Amino acid sequence: MLLRELAERIGEVTYERLPPPAVTVAKQGILDTVGVALAGAQEDTTAVVTSVLRKTAGEGPALIFGTRDCVDVLSAALINGTAAHALDFDDCSNSLGGHPSAPILPALFAIAPGSSGKAFIAAYAAGIECETRLARAVNFHHYEKGWHPTATLGTFGSAAACGHLLALNAERLAIALALAASMASGIKANFATMTKPFHVGHTTRNGLLAALLAKEGMTANTGALEHRQGFFAVYNGPGSFKPDRVLEHWADPFDLIDPGIAFKRHPCCASTHPAVDAMLHLREAHRLSPERVAKVESWTHPRRLAHTNRPHPQSGLDGKFSIQYALTRALMHGIVSIEHFSDAAVRDPAARALMARVTSTPDPAAKSETIDHFYCRLRITTTSGEVFQHFVDRPVGRDRDHPLPPGALEAKFRDCAKTVLDAAAVETLLTQCNAVETLPDMSDVLNVIASGVTPPAVATRSRAYA
Repeated sequence: MLLRELAERIGEVTYERLPPPAVTVAKQGILDTVGVALAGAQEDTTAVVTSVLRKTAGEGPALIFGTRDCVDVLSAALINGTAAHALDFDDCSNSLGGHPSAPILPALFAIAPGSSGKAFIAAYAAGIECETRLARAVNFHHYEKGWHPTATLGTFGSAAACGHLLALNAERLAIALALAASMASGIKANFATMTKPFHVGHTTRNGLLAALLAKEGMTANTGALEHRQGFFAVYNGPGSFKPDRVLEHWADPFDLIDPGIAFKRHPCCASTHPAVDAMLHLREAHRLSPERVAKVESWTHPRRLAHTNRPHPQSGLDGKFSIQYALTRALMHGIVSIEHFSDAAVRDPAARALMARVTSTPDPAAKSETIDHFYCRLRITTTSGEVFQHFVDRPVGRDRDHPLPPGALEAKFRDCAKTVLDAAAVETLLTQCNAVETLPDMSDVLNVIASGVTPPAVATRSRAYA
């Protein structure tokens, strides 16, 4: 059965067998996710989830990020998973069609005490490989049908990673994955609301729960993927999935290496990023200001525009999924920053007035099956009649061929982490994340987070990662 074979492959992942480039990207993913989770810990979405769970959570060893409080591992996974996606600033995956790390790392951190940094990296890599291989079997149909792959497929990633760190054998790990198949959920109809980051918290918790249940002897059908009423048939439908792709070229190379992880430059939906990058280029190249611009037109792939064509966003979360709003802020400020996604910022009269000059249209030449769908063609017409155009094939940070500038990831981490940690803790945590493989116990990371928490304050962000 496919899940049993998948479990055996997952169990074969070890730190020693990981190629150095996979370890490098894994450490970058850990650094980035810790940073955005710390910043996301202060968001309203996370506050709602935390408020509810504080009433029901049990005592336990697992740290709630952004605080010094510890609760049971499942509650911590849900809260921290929500925080990791609350800003929509976490990393992306071209294979997954979503966010690969946020469903995995908060669950691993919940059970990390006592585990070495090398074991932690191996578990993370195994989880990434699992979820992205499943994605190759079901996307793009899965995505376009309306499932949120970060949530549905991320549940498998979380279960795989947690099962790996818990040292489950292949039989028990296959059970964990079968349990994940029954707990996978998340629909794109809830994008641009608090529910989208909650998807990730729910996913993180469910993957961990699946691994813990399997460890204790729970049973499940290890044919739950290919069964006629299993995950593939129910979530995708007949003829819309390719099971052979799950194990095809497994770890050859690791998905961490090719296509790798995409690290976000802007704290909004990744589908808006090509347009934002094009705007930033034209703004700088032609010294454009809002006063000079009469009209902004963008063309993107219909798959990317389906959830970002929001000409009249009504909230900060809505603004994160509005290509028109993201273009507006890029033109106004030369940067798109976290502060631009408050409810008040989205309702700012100056931004609304400029946004009325922005139109977004699906590219009429787009191909439905292409993997090259992260592009934008932008045209700006000035008040004097000048026309400037720019094409972005993929945004900065999207893949290894379009990397962030040197030092940008560290700057982004500092910018996010300092919202809740003192300066010394930020630098210590940065050093730890950059050398995770040397840590004898991952509790060291959690102890620095807990000891460095400062009272809530409005931070001044450096913008150095722009």
